Amino acid sequence: MIRTAVIGFGVSGRIFHAPFLAADENYSLDYIVTGNPERAAQARAEYPHATVLATPDELFARELDLVVIGTPPATHAGLAAEALGHGLHVVVDKPFAVTSEQGEALIEQADLAGRVLTVFQNRRWDGDFRTLRRLIDDGELGTVHTFESRFEWWKPQGPRDWKAHAGVAEGGGILYDLGTHLIDQAIQLFGPVARVHADVLRRGAGDGDDDTFLVLAHENGTRSRLFMTGLAALPGPRFHVLGDRAGYTKHGLDAQEDALKNGARPGDDGFGHEPRDNWGTLGVRGETRRVEPEPGDYGEFYRLLATAIATGGAPPVDPRDAVDVLRIIERAHAQKGDLSR
Repeated sequence: MIRTAVIGFGVSGRIFHAPFLAADENYSLDYIVTGNPERAAQARAEYPHATVLATPDELFARELDLVVIGTPPATHAGLAAEALGHGLHVVVDKPFAVTSEQGEALIEQADLAGRVLTVFQNRRWDGDFRTLRRLIDDGELGTVHTFESRFEWWKPQGPRDWKAHAGVAEGGGILYDLGTHLIDQAIQLFGPVARVHADVLRRGAGDGDDDTFLVLAHENGTRSRLFMTGLAALPGPRFHVLGDRAGYTKHGLDAQEDALKNGARPGDDGFGHEPRDNWGTLGVRGETRRVEPEPGDYGEFYRLLATAIATGGAPPVDPRDAVDVLRIIERAHAQKGDLSR
């Protein structure tokens, strides 16, 4: 079994990592690191066979194979470098790092160490994204010229915890948060990006963005229009995709995150399935059909990772893909597209 530690037990470690590691027979969840007393108590209650530690320094002296980093972005590069320096395989939650330069340095370090380094771009295994990818691959939409993708929350009180104070230099703002997923999905579907246009809104005194709109001009001719906001009293469609043969519109979010927050676990009946109200619509005006989303499956990331560690094969997410995403974020932040001031 792959002896594993999760660093951080907030939403990332508690919701997106620990349940899938505990459910996969390839892994043993041996350590959880959190300095928060309430989260430490919760970790002990939910995973009594794991040892809970207060700091990463206590962790790296233990016998381990894999470290999963689910801490704030500003800490990702330092913790990943330390873990690689101890000869460990590493999963880093998104964003991979704060800068593309940091990401490139980590990739070089992992290559020299002969360790697996990957990034938890789990939204590649959203059910609706998997469905859209299949529809495109099967030619159902023809050649796609317009791809609209949204992550829209309603959080008028603003972000909480570390997100409330982190600036761009610390990986703060919605572009580093939700945008990391949207950009990655767009590149996975339509390939490299030639040009980037960004329009951002900042409400607070800091430089972290609350509402950002990106247009990516892909080299293949597709335009990706990406919306991310915490200010959506009424959200738009999750996907609105137009091709020269048909269109596809899908409302609602993948069900896995809410299910996990409500106590469900991987393997439960119906886990990853979306309600009928969230099914997408495919076709042209006057001739459409409903499309049931494929089940979402974040656990596939860890199944693929186990194979990569065992065989030395490709990781579930190439960290170079995550560096490409960081470069686009850097290009977006460098533009003078802020209309809020």
